[in-house]
Amino acid sequence: MKITRINTHILGDVRNFFFVQIHTDEGITGIGEGGITWRERAMAGFVEDMKAVLLGQDPFQTEHLWQVMLRSGFFPGGRIGAAAMSAIDIALWDIKAKALGVPLYQLFGGKVRDKVACYPHIVGNSPEELADAAQEKKEAGWKFARWDILENRQTMVFEPSIAIPRCVADFAAIRDRVGDQFELIIDGHTRLDPVDAIPFCRQLEPYRPFFVEDPIRMENFDSFRKLSRHVDVPLAAGEQYATKWEFRQQVEEDLIDYARIDVCNVGGFTESMKIAGWCETHYIKVAFHNPLGPVSTAACMHLDFATSNFAVQEIAREPGTVLPDVFPVQAPFESGHLQLPTAPGLGIEFDEAAAAKYPAITDGGCPIFTRADGTFTNW
Repeated sequence: MKITRINTHILGDVRNFFFVQIHTDEGITGIGEGGITWRERAMAGFVEDMKAVLLGQDPFQTEHLWQVMLRSGFFPGGRIGAAAMSAIDIALWDIKAKALGVPLYQLFGGKVRDKVACYPHIVGNSPEELADAAQEKKEAGWKFARWDILENRQTMVFEPSIAIPRCVADFAAIRDRVGDQFELIIDGHTRLDPVDAIPFCRQLEPYRPFFVEDPIRMENFDSFRKLSRHVDVPLAAGEQYATKWEFRQQVEEDLIDYARIDVCNVGGFTESMKIAGWCETHYIKVAFHNPLGPVSTAACMHLDFATSNFAVQEIAREPGTVLPDVFPVQAPFESGHLQLPTAPGLGIEFDEAAAAKYPAITDGGCPIFTRADGTFTNW
């Protein structure tokens, strides 16, 4: 079997989504997704440059092709390159499993669980609204809920001195409403520096968060040393990391409790499995990052079923709610849980003709947050 054609697709729906479709001379195709949102054209450019080393190659050689993609340009590809490689790698594994006639998780060691617990994103403009949203999810069968720290959803201003006490009040209201048997996750979205994140995490300790995600910015990995020794809540990080090397310090120094591996950013299945196994040696649980589209959800699902040290799966968009005509078959899902897939490969279907109905969104981009004095801060 040989790779004969590689297509990229940038589709605009609730946001832009980036997909890579790989064709072979045996008529088997694979689909992958890249995760650097608002940089889709950059990912497409990287894929275009990779065609020279991929066309004519055997798609079963996933490890070899991963090394070639990362290293063949001499300069490592960085985060854009890793995201483009992720989409290609996912598509190659999809082809491999389809050719063998098995669901992908079978190639990752087989299932270790019967269903996958997921967490949704909840929103609200007050503690009461967030508590209502969490209660609704609980009644629908979910076991978790997640929201992020914000000052005010109607503005683009983020001041920690206002956002932190508000978030603590949110946590108290939600915990009071849903009780202790429902898990709560708060996402700092890298909006805080350690001087604010430390007291924030300490104030959350009585409410027993399942984990606090990305409470600080991620450029300086050493910052987690300071944070982790001053707080007593589980910490999660990693969604912005590209390749195993960026996870090295967090894992080796036991600075996080949950690894937020993004299969569409870190380097695909080939790299995600290596990092997950590495985390297991440090008793670090894996919670795969998934704010993207149907391919990302399906990719995470297969890893979830085959990863022993898996904790919970993020589901920002329930299967079937985004691009349902482009992906008429998506990951099986019921009552807050992904169900065991049975179809070969990723187990989803891609309609290339339907994709033409979703032109890329060209206006706008990543939201811009500022502090009250106008200085830039992370979204």
